[in-house]
Amino acid sequence: MNAKPKRLAIALLAALAILLPISLSGPGVQRAVADEPTTAPAIKVAITSDIDTLNPFLAILATSTAILRFQYESLVTWGKNNEPVAGLSDKWETSPDGKTWTFHIPEDRKWSDNTPLTAEDAAWTFNAIKSNEKLQQANGGLVENVASVTAKDPQTLEIVLAAPQAANPGGELPIVPKHVWEKQDAATYENDTDTVGSGPYLIKAYAQSQTVEMVANPNFWRGQAKTGGITWVYYKNGDAAVQALKTGEVDVISGMTAAQFKSLDGQAGISTVTGAGRRYSSIAINPGAIDNEGKPLGDGNPALQDVNLRKAIMMAVNRQELLDKVIQGLGKLGQTEIPTVYPNYYGFAPGVEAFPFDPAAANKLLDDSGYQKGPDGIRLDKQGKPLKLRLMGRNTEPSHQLIADFLKSWLKDIGIEITVSMVTPQQVNDDSTLGKYDLYFTGWGIGPDPDFQLSINQCSSRPAADGSGATSENNWCDPEFDKLYKAQHTEQDPAKRGELVKQAFSLIHESAVNMVLWYADSLEAYRSDKFDGFVRQPEGQGPITGQNSYWGLYSVQPVGANGDGSAGSNGASGGLPGWAIGVGIAVLVVIAGGAVLLVLRNRRTAEDRE
Repeated sequence: MNAKPKRLAIALLAALAILLPISLSGPGVQRAVADEPTTAPAIKVAITSDIDTLNPFLAILATSTAILRFQYESLVTWGKNNEPVAGLSDKWETSPDGKTWTFHIPEDRKWSDNTPLTAEDAAWTFNAIKSNEKLQQANGGLVENVASVTAKDPQTLEIVLAAPQAANPGGELPIVPKHVWEKQDAATYENDTDTVGSGPYLIKAYAQSQTVEMVANPNFWRGQAKTGGITWVYYKNGDAAVQALKTGEVDVISGMTAAQFKSLDGQAGISTVTGAGRRYSSIAINPGAIDNEGKPLGDGNPALQDVNLRKAIMMAVNRQELLDKVIQGLGKLGQTEIPTVYPNYYGFAPGVEAFPFDPAAANKLLDDSGYQKGPDGIRLDKQGKPLKLRLMGRNTEPSHQLIADFLKSWLKDIGIEITVSMVTPQQVNDDSTLGKYDLYFTGWGIGPDPDFQLSINQCSSRPAADGSGATSENNWCDPEFDKLYKAQHTEQDPAKRGELVKQAFSLIHESAVNMVLWYADSLEAYRSDKFDGFVRQPEGQGPITGQNSYWGLYSVQPVGANGDGSAGSNGASGGLPGWAIGVGIAVLVVIAGGAVLLVLRNRRTAEDRE
């Protein structure tokens, strides 16, 4: 190289270093300009559903568990494609007989208050649930097969099972800090102010029916989040939340109706997301709730204890029309409780089919079962009382009233009168737990492993008379189901287990206690003029909120920020063009014929490598 192009290259590189406030990384590379101190903004997320509690031992409602997922990690969490990945534990192994699981917790794990996070915390959490029935409300089924949990040393946890099981016992169960919770009455601790956690965000403050403020955890082992926190903002309904997004009062909304979703098309500064849903929506039918002592629970109509009546109700409902008209086809028609995003477990067992929409067949079934019509067209039950049933829904969910209007007409066609009551989500939760319903709208978010969802349909999952203790999904008990649950629970062959799971969920369907309507697409929107970088789960097709882990709102960053205080790919810096702005730009200088060519390449970030 002659002196002139060499000097030109050096000059251009020097000019570039002055002009671009970028961070060059790699051995021997230092920052040319120190960052100014910055405070990242919190991202505001709208919620329209109630929070039952922020105590992870007791929380059941979807909003509560979604918030807590950011606060407490499990030993094993779910990756960006729903695969098991490191959580508090970075590796684990099982004994040859499948009963002993050993988890290793790295020495660098810390709680947000800088207390070391050790195997003692995990052992305390498991044993607290096992020994205290009051703490089994949310996750009691996860420890049912656990014989013992021991911290062998600060970095080693040993879980011994009563019998081998397919599901990893370190998954799902949120681990709490022993040094905080052992000083509290864990069954009454509200856990809503200045909390200590292990996840990417921490609960700072809670104002009921207003906000939950979370701040970024500086000790999160994957690295501190690029936002300052999450503020969950409560709105009475979806329309109010959509308006708040339009005005910039909130940054993310989810759970929209199809009409609300479509109203955001073309809105400046707003991007919409359609994600394959992991939730099912259904109508539960009370089969005669019973508490854990075998005594009747609640006030469900006794006529519904007849499976033929329940089947006739399901045959009277046109689920395809509901899918098309209520959510405008933005979802998939339901089969069992397992949505399509989990193909290993999705679908009916061989020989089982969905109940068809067939009002004539439903009427014949009721005629044959002895339900005669009265002079007003309403059938009479076996005691001669008119078949009048109550349908309960949430007053925060517009689709419930729309569906109810269809149901009233369809069920009247088979001689059943329906009265509709729309109440708060908290009342739905309370009344359904206590069996105080005939029909009610329900739905669950399903995790990648079906064991928990199956476990809450066992006979042993029935609650106490006051609703405390275990949680029953359908207030239903069938010994045949319990056998299937135990079989899939211990089956190590994935294909065989998949078939057992399908059989178990198909039995719930055939018992006609839970009419799965659809797996709705997750309809979300966010202020793309303020935040970007959302990771979906599964990648490329799933939602950005309501995930099985924390990726969506952990990965997000303010527009124009790349996490180290410098400008990001969506920002502007010093009037430079977009091609000159990036995270850790590598510069390659090529000299040919006296010309200098600068080639800029974006470096893969740590998040890309996850």
